[in-house]
Amino acid sequence: MANIEVLLREHVQHLGKCGDVVRVRPGYARNFLFPNGFATEATDDNKRLMARKRARLDIEERKRDEEIDARVAKLTGVVVSTSAKADEQGHLFGSVNAANISELLVAAGHGVPEKDVRLEAPIKTVGAHVVKIHIHGERFADVTVNVNAQA
Repeated sequence: MANIEVLLREHVQHLGKCGDVVRVRPGYARNFLFPNGFATEATDDNKRLMARKRARLDIEERKRDEEIDARVAKLTGVVVSTSAKADEQGHLFGSVNAANISELLVAAGHGVPEKDVRLEAPIKTVGAHVVKIHIHGERFADVTVNVNAQA
């Protein structure tokens, strides 16, 4: 059976954005896209209506991207410091984890929840460590965490 053209009414992951005309299998359109309201028939009237909605969504998306860029710029380069007990070689007796980094950032005036702090492993050595902070989607900011040995 041949593919049919449908007009997307919403963003559908791995398929397209609102207002795109895509070719899909008839069963996918009939059983999933149409019943869930994700797509409609690709007629000229529907295309005109979706063009207006797409223009509005593009403006909103551009505004959101500017806000995300501003937040990334605000967080990038931020340096926070903490101190912990360490031995002579610079190994911490404990560790600095995502919760500690989140608290440091909140104290510095940046409201970052713990779930947005991306650490591969807890920090266990003295020194400067670059930590990624998840902002939105694929956007991250790099924050430097200075860990000092406690006297």
